[in-house]
Amino acid sequence: MDENLRDIVMGVLVAGITATAGWFARTYLWRRKLQRKQRFFGLPEHAECLLVVNRDAGTNEWAVARHDVFALLELSALIKDCGAQADVVSHDAAQQGFGERTEFCLGGPVSNRRMAAHLQSLLPGVQVNADHEPGPDRGAFTIGSERYRLENGTAEYVLLARLTAGQNENARPVFLICGQRSITNQAASRYLARNHVRLARKHGQNGNFCLLLKVVNSQAYGPDVVELVADVTRTATTPSARRGAHRAA
Repeated sequence: MDENLRDIVMGVLVAGITATAGWFARTYLWRRKLQRKQRFFGLPEHAECLLVVNRDAGTNEWAVARHDVFALLELSALIKDCGAQADVVSHDAAQQGFGERTEFCLGGPVSNRRMAAHLQSLLPGVQVNADHEPGPDRGAFTIGSERYRLENGTAEYVLLARLTAGQNENARPVFLICGQRSITNQAASRYLARNHVRLARKHGQNGNFCLLLKVVNSQAYGPDVVELVADVTRTATTPSARRGAHRAA
C-alpha cells in the first residue's frame, strides 16, 4: 500500500515538474519572440510611436480613405502586440524630426506631405508622378531606370520601407507605406504584419530595406494577393540623376 502511494506521489511530482518546465519554456520562447518583434519595430513596452495619416485625395475635405483606415487598424494591432501606444496625427501636423519615436507614415506624396518629405530625404532614388491630369504615367513610380505604372484594379504598386537616419543604433525606425492607391496601403500594412519575422531575419533586427510590392487584381481579390517585385533598397536610397522630374513637390 505504501509503495503504491509512493508511486502515485512520485507520478504527481513528475507531472508537476514537467508542466512547470513546459510553462517556463513556452514563456521564454514567447518573450524571446516578443522582444525580437519589439526590436524590429523599435517599440519596447510602453513606448510611444507616431501613426501619420494622409487624407483622401478624392475629396477637398480632410478625410481618410476607407482602405487607409483598414491599414491603420492593421498597424494598430502590431503596435498593441508590442505593448506600445500610438499617437495618430495628420500628415500636415507632424512637424518634428525622426528617430526619437518609431513612425508609421501612410499614403502617397500627393495626399501626405510628410511622405513627400521622407521620400526626398530618405529615398531620393524614388520619383512619383504627381500629375493631376489623366495620363498613362499618372501615379507611376520611377525607381532608377524602371517605371511602374498604375493599372487601376489590375496591377498597383506600393513601397514598403524600414529606414533609420544616420548611424545611431538607438534611433527608432520610420516605416513608409507609399502606395499608388489606398488599397495598396492596406495590402502593404497586412504584408508587414504577416511577414515581419521573415523580414527581420533577412534584413536584420535593425536593418534598413525598401521593397516594391505589387497588388494583383485588387478589383477581384482586394488587398489579399501581394507579390514582391524587388528589393530596391540600394536604388531607392541613391540619389537619381533625374531627380525631381516626376517627384511630388
